[in-house]
Amino acid sequence: MTFLTGLLYTILTIILSIPTLHLLATLLSLPLLTFAARSIASFFCLILCASYGVIASIALRIVGQGGLSQWTVARAFKWTMYLFTGVTFTIHDPSNSLSTRPAVFIGNHQSELDVLMLGCMFPRYCSVTAKRSLQYVPFLGWFMLLSKTVFINRSSSKEARAAFSNAVKTMREERQSVFIFPEGTRSYATEPRMLPFKKGAFHLAIQAGVPVVPVVVGNYSRLLDVKRKRFGKGSIPISVLPAVSTEGLTGDDVGDLVAKVQRMMEEELVRVSKVAVERGVAVEGKGVNSVKDAIQQ
Repeated sequence: MTFLTGLLYTILTIILSIPTLHLLATLLSLPLLTFAARSIASFFCLILCASYGVIASIALRIVGQGGLSQWTVARAFKWTMYLFTGVTFTIHDPSNSLSTRPAVFIGNHQSELDVLMLGCMFPRYCSVTAKRSLQYVPFLGWFMLLSKTVFINRSSSKEARAAFSNAVKTMREERQSVFIFPEGTRSYATEPRMLPFKKGAFHLAIQAGVPVVPVVVGNYSRLLDVKRKRFGKGSIPISVLPAVSTEGLTGDDVGDLVAKVQRMMEEELVRVSKVAVERGVAVEGKGVNSVKDAIQQ
């Protein structure tokens, strides 16, 4: 058996096992089995799209469009995840802030599912930041290395500053935006709250002279709760706030900027999450239209 044949059999086995697990979970009323099925499906989608991303990144670099690599793979992940898990995010962006370029986009970080959030909202010509250890992960790391990811060594402030300096240069010269989770880690929050923001994203925005665009994701612990092994399907609301200008600001203003933006995002998080709960959004069986109706009020 050749390597490619073995790989094909493995992929087919995973694809066929997912609906089987879903069916058993439904018949036996076993939420843990549903959690396992959707978790396996999510991992499969991630590896599949990361593999595609390696090829897409190389091709886009050849034609001088490397800045589109992460957007291209993000959209592929969005639709692949929706097909295999029934989970998606719906965007409300009345100010069209996602079209701001370049910018530092920031969002609240709840769980591993935020990778799908990026898949749904990721703008063109944007890159993510990630801890440096991820570049050594097969498939995913290869894709990230080829697609302008800003790798941060959290154990070395000197290397972190150097990475941000390179990011500033890229933002200015290529108009490439950056997405950062300012909390720095996943909160796994079961209520609408955020961890304290770190200052790196805001220093980056001020140094590059670009606006900060806050992206607020409603609390979705009713859909995914890793600790309780619960993983449902549905649509989760994203609210994109107006861009916050950094014009005229210096490093001395970072503290005030952090406090201002986090306050804005926390207030919006409470509002969006409250509406989502009232409408039953982000629980089993709710669709895209119900999310749009909820967050537009």
